[in-house]
Amino acid sequence: MLHLKVIFIILFLIPLCLASQKQETPADKSTPYELMSSYYANDFRPFKKHSFYTGLALSLSDRSLNNVDQLVQNVIDGNDLSYQIIFKGGFYTGDYAMVGLDFEYKEEKFEGTVFRQPDTLLSNSISRLYSITPNVRSTVPLTANERLSFFTILGVSVGLGNSLTRNTKNLDEIEKVYTDDFKLRVGISPGVTFFAIENFALEVQLDVLGYELEVRKSEINGVEQSKDVRNNVDFNIDILSLKLGLAYYFKPIKKSKKTKR
Repeated sequence: MLHLKVIFIILFLIPLCLASQKQETPADKSTPYELMSSYYANDFRPFKKHSFYTGLALSLSDRSLNNVDQLVQNVIDGNDLSYQIIFKGGFYTGDYAMVGLDFEYKEEKFEGTVFRQPDTLLSNSISRLYSITPNVRSTVPLTANERLSFFTILGVSVGLGNSLTRNTKNLDEIEKVYTDDFKLRVGISPGVTFFAIENFALEVQLDVLGYELEVRKSEINGVEQSKDVRNNVDFNIDILSLKLGLAYYFKPIKKSKKTKR
């Protein structure tokens, strides 16, 4: 009989405890999803005046070549590896308008067997390029909360580079070709920005239109040989120029108002 009384008391107290817990929980308590949605709808303004921007862009190409016909040679068998790293920074001088500065490092390596009439050569080459690019960027939001946006960059790039190529013929005949490069490019690059979470964004950028000046000086086995000056204007969509990057947008620092005495 005592056990039955204890069971009835427990069954009677459980609903009261549950009811008291419901009364203590605020009815207007928001879920994490609701809080994040409210943040993007009301407080998320990444392209506001006086905001800072920093980013990192990468591109990588690794190709295996077999019987590929090029302009001056035929690649019998080889491997071509190239990568590019770009560090970006910027400051929004106005809403959706930014001035920036990019630093770029690019490296290309080739190793393989090539045929140049009338010889077959073992070829190894490496080239490096360092450049700096002042630029201006304008942004157009594609969604109301500005998480997805379209941007256009106009930049002027100045770069210095060099390359070294070693060609071996008949196992003991070695030819070393050294070049110094100077590059100047003015270009327009559109892209898309998507904010994955808060101020972190994914960026996709593509070079479309540009003018390029390239000056190359060559030496063969330590003896100066030639100077080549090229002017190029390009207007195409090249998927090889696609750059994927990460970015972070710093909110502007709010200045405290001084109280008048």
